[in-house]
Amino acid sequence: MSLEYAENRIKEALKLNSGNQIKARQQIIAWTYEDAKLLHALAKPHLSGIVAYNIERVASGRADAARSKSEPKKAAAQPAQKQQVKEENFGMEILKALAGSSQMFGLEDAGAPRKKQPVSQAHLDAIKAMAARQKKTD
Repeated sequence: MSLEYAENRIKEALKLNSGNQIKARQQIIAWTYEDAKLLHALAKPHLSGIVAYNIERVASGRADAARSKSEPKKAAAQPAQKQQVKEENFGMEILKALAGSSQMFGLEDAGAPRKKQPVSQAHLDAIKAMAARQKKTD
């Protein structure tokens, strides 16, 4: 049932966004903040792995080590209310990043496609030499 629910909500998001998958993804993420049933349906297949990873991370002590490196000593003295505000802002930062412009990865170029380069004479000579050797062995 939960898988059907998630699929129906995904179809709804795609329909609302005219088939645009990126906007539909952003819509689904926004809905998960208000719809715990949707969040659970989406995360259910991955929940065991998520929990196992976090248990191993805490049991091995990596969680404490990472926290002590990333947080200054003053962070422990901050009131719980300020920590909660930071956590709430974190979710909004993720949503803003998803709603923003597309990210460029690797060596992608946003400019016009490049023209094909002509084949060099050295390359042509090499191919002809290989073909001549092949004819001699046949």
